[in-house]
Amino acid sequence: MRLLLATLATTLTLLLLTGCSAPQEDSQTLRVAATAIPHAEILKQAKPPLAKEGVDLQIKVFADYVQPNTQLAEKNIDLNYFQTKPYLDAFNRERGTHLVIITGVHIEPFGAYSHKLKNIDQLPDGASVTLPNDPSNNSRALLLLAKHGLITLKDPNNELSTLKDITANPKHLKFRELEAAMLPRTLDEVDLALINTNYALAAGLNPTKDALLIEDRNSPYVNYLVGRPDNQNDPRVQKLAKVLNGPEIRAFIEQKYHGAVLPAF
Repeated sequence: MRLLLATLATTLTLLLLTGCSAPQEDSQTLRVAATAIPHAEILKQAKPPLAKEGVDLQIKVFADYVQPNTQLAEKNIDLNYFQTKPYLDAFNRERGTHLVIITGVHIEPFGAYSHKLKNIDQLPDGASVTLPNDPSNNSRALLLLAKHGLITLKDPNNELSTLKDITANPKHLKFRELEAAMLPRTLDEVDLALINTNYALAAGLNPTKDALLIEDRNSPYVNYLVGRPDNQNDPRVQKLAKVLNGPEIRAFIEQKYHGAVLPAF
């Protein structure tokens, strides 16, 4: 009987220890969705310092701009890192989600590229131009073209400008709107493509050398770490935010991307 009781006590102790340890281990895991370049590359640099803080950073790479937000809203992941505030605002408004900004990390100067032209002065009358079809990046592309005098917009500072807001198109540019990820593939077909830096880098383009037009350091389009209202103050989340805004990540961005990606702060 004593042996039986001792065995039962040992088994119960092991079960209790197992039951307590599993949630604790899971609670230190942080799942973050990101696009491959530069977001996932930057997150990888945050893994070692977070590990020292007891947080296991798991990076889920996505190729599009929709699923990272959808998966976050559905609580399949904890955070995402790929988007600007105008894009997030438009997504929340259109999808009825309530995702929130945790911290800004970097800026990717948006650019216009061409395989057919050496400089923007060569852009012909009636040139074909591709640009992103999502509201935020679509407006961003139009604002860049307007800043360089290729089109005129009703309000050159409106971050929600659309093709309908073009009031003058002196070169009779012909626009085609596509998913952002597809734009590098159009370079052999069109005269000019407006491409997000993450997709430009993934396609082997160097924004600081290859872009015919590019945003400057004063771009308001910061890329943010994004979460939900229920987890924005989670200690794990705040630890990641602190690391991403720290000197090690800043140095990595400056050394790795040579101006194609800029630290936000």
